[in-house]
Amino acid sequence: MTQSMATMPTSNGHDAVLVIATAGSEAEAVQLARAAVERQLAACVQIMPIRSVYVWQAQIHDDPELLLLFKTRRALYAALEACIREQHSYDVPEILMLPVQAGLPAYLAWLDQQTGGTPQ
Repeated sequence: MTQSMATMPTSNGHDAVLVIATAGSEAEAVQLARAAVERQLAACVQIMPIRSVYVWQAQIHDDPELLLLFKTRRALYAALEACIREQHSYDVPEILMLPVQAGLPAYLAWLDQQTGGTPQ
C-alpha cells in the first residue's frame, strides 16, 4: 500500500469524510467549530445537544454533551484531530472519522473549496 489511509480517496473518487467529536459545553463546542472552520480544516461544523451514557474511570456517567459533526477531507484529518485535541477540555476526547461514500457533487465541490482543496 503506497498511500496512507489519511490520503486515500473514497471509492467514489472523493476524499470527503465526517469527523465526529463531543464537547461538554456550548462554549467549548463553538470554540472547536470556529477554530476548525477558520483554519479551513472543516467546511462546516454542526453542533447538536445529546445525552451520553458511558464509563469513565470505573464509573458510569450520564451527561449532557454537544455532538459536533465536522465536514472535511480525509487529507485534513490529522490536522483537524490536532486542532481539536489542543483545545479540548477532555483527557480523552471522542474524535472519530467516518467515510463519506457519496454526496451531492456541488456540495462536495463546495467542501473542497472551503478547505483549500481542488474541486472534483
